[in-house]
Amino acid sequence: MTDSSNHSALNELLTLMARLREPIYGCPWDQVQTYQSIASSTLEEAYEVVDAIEQGDKLQLKEELGDLLFQVVFYSQLAKEEQAFTFDEIVTDLSAKLIRRHPHVFPDGTLASRVSASDSRSVLPAEHQAAERTIKQEWEKTKQRERDAKGYTSVLDDVPLALASVVRATKLQKRAASVGFDWSTIESVYDELMEEVNELKVATQSGDTAAIQDELGDVIFTVVNLARHLKVDAETACRQSSRKFEDRFRLVESQAQAECIDLALLDEVELDRRWQMAKVQLLAKGNKR
Repeated sequence: MTDSSNHSALNELLTLMARLREPIYGCPWDQVQTYQSIASSTLEEAYEVVDAIEQGDKLQLKEELGDLLFQVVFYSQLAKEEQAFTFDEIVTDLSAKLIRRHPHVFPDGTLASRVSASDSRSVLPAEHQAAERTIKQEWEKTKQRERDAKGYTSVLDDVPLALASVVRATKLQKRAASVGFDWSTIESVYDELMEEVNELKVATQSGDTAAIQDELGDVIFTVVNLARHLKVDAETACRQSSRKFEDRFRLVESQAQAECIDLALLDEVELDRRWQMAKVQLLAKGNKR
């Protein structure tokens, strides 16, 4: 597909969205939507994109990316109707920000500028890690200048409250670490985790529900911190474990149904036996989850 056909397809989508919102002849559902009413759908579509990626389903990914793009187009139409901003302005601002944040690719701060052949040598494999660190440092400096321009007084000011809790915890920790507020060794994180677990045990013994919730939150937050130090994405790891549990439980459940057995009537020993069997069977099938 050529650039012109891509542009035409995008214009068609923008026109379609405007027609859906048309006051008289548009779609009744689309006509009454607001930023707030479709916000939850945006989160849902983003997770469906992630799910398609994890499933390795490219056709599904294409469809889900389309649904996510439609969310952006929907917001831009709402804003256009209010004369707040347009889709073109979204794209223009995004391009400017990406160019600004990648001076190692666009040295003159324009899309037309290119890195010289001599400068490009700085990212040869042998020096890749050093170059990557430098790029990351410059990226953070640029983002900080953008925060300063917006009047933010803390590196945490623009971390969205609506993020999933594990994702937000990771982002908060990364932001704090960017100004040196971090554990120096992974052993320190393990020590902190053990300390938080012990505090949870004490709270549990007290029977204080509020204290239990508070200490459990500290344990989860510290586990997220541990994941970050292990260079593992906590959200991805948790999703993988959830999928692994789901695969195993579904097998246990289906086998019990085939035997006309009610899982609720089985004792802990028998349930564990069936669980271990499911693990072995899934591993034998090459399912390492």
